[in-house]
Amino acid sequence: MNADKLDVIVVGAGVAGCTAALLLAKQGLEVALIERGPYPGSKNLSGGVLYGQVLHQIIPSFWEDAPVERFITHNVVTFLTETDSVSLDYKTRSFSQTPYNAMSVLRSKFDRWLGDQAEAAGAILIPGIKVERVLREGNRIIGIAAGQEEMVADVIIAADGANSFLAQEAGLQQKIAEAHVAVGIKEVIALPQEVVENRFRLEGNEGSAYTIVGSATQGIAGGGFLYTNRESLSIGLVIQLADLVQRQKKVGEIFDQFLNHPWVASLIKGGKVVEYGAHLVPEAGLEMMPRLFTDGMVVIGDAAGLTINNGFWVRGMDLAIGSAIAAAETVVKAHQNKDFSADSLALYHQKLEESFVMADLKTFFRAPHFMQNDRLYTVYPQVMSDLFRQIYQQDARPHQPLSRIAREAVRRNKVRLLDLFKDLWDGGRSL
Repeated sequence: MNADKLDVIVVGAGVAGCTAALLLAKQGLEVALIERGPYPGSKNLSGGVLYGQVLHQIIPSFWEDAPVERFITHNVVTFLTETDSVSLDYKTRSFSQTPYNAMSVLRSKFDRWLGDQAEAAGAILIPGIKVERVLREGNRIIGIAAGQEEMVADVIIAADGANSFLAQEAGLQQKIAEAHVAVGIKEVIALPQEVVENRFRLEGNEGSAYTIVGSATQGIAGGGFLYTNRESLSIGLVIQLADLVQRQKKVGEIFDQFLNHPWVASLIKGGKVVEYGAHLVPEAGLEMMPRLFTDGMVVIGDAAGLTINNGFWVRGMDLAIGSAIAAAETVVKAHQNKDFSADSLALYHQKLEESFVMADLKTFFRAPHFMQNDRLYTVYPQVMSDLFRQIYQQDARPHQPLSRIAREAVRRNKVRLLDLFKDLWDGGRSL
């Protein structure tokens, strides 16, 4: 590194950072993309679902070249008790047509590819650098430092993940509260392609995405997920950190029990673990969003808290890309005006407000609180299991109508009608 001034320094070569660097380089700006790991994606736990329409706008038909795994045509929400499972299952061939709705990706491969696109556009990728502090000139952020090495630029883009060091250093965010983040723990389990397709009833490049609620997290707020890749499964849990600490549970033990659940065990049977890890995941949406800009800096992606979990899906990558687009457009405008003040960079927030990113965060802003409802993880999975067992059980006695079976399932599990109606109302508004 040297003291030559750049137009932009992007810190963090995840989806958000790579996209921002790509767009800015395409506009002819001199951009450095700083990555702590040896290459983009090296620190990311593999596996996730990318809702790809927003990236398609930047790189048309990117899936033809990008290392995507499967196109998600099969979505399942599963409720687990300690022994049983009840699933809401949706499959459509319309999602197997271009432009694809969603696809599973392995982040170590996908982020590296996206970083290559940024480099090809002219961005300078600098891996293996741990940023230790920001440089200031008065109240303005003018650069970054690692050890004795310094880099300066007109604008710094913080794309350094959920617990953003840069956002905190710049005074845009206080230390993140435990209630606002979750612990994500994940394995990638290798299986032959034929086994994946037969086990999940897939054809060709079709893929499945599962959201799992109930005993998966032993009553702690959170849930599980499972995504099919071409020759592997990405499976894991996301568990709210504050609830985990309060109940003095160990996430590794919860995860092991989850993997041994009969329903889960049948899906991963015969597989070989090829990757394992854990990291923090932003969970609180708008409630945890830092101030997004200051003199000489903007914050994007996970660093800005841009994730949504509403029980049906978890989204982060498409929101990260959307924020990168807004940030790049803002920085280009600031460069044209030679004005990198907070007043100039406030355009970034305006562009987010005009995009799907803030619209969706506002639509689902109640979801984080609703997902903390204990009954989602204990009582309701048991009610659903009880209900379906009574529906299908035939024991040579007169069968009851569905309305009575449902009332009795609610009564046996000691759910107050007032709580049930309240949860239905809150769920409808939140999800």
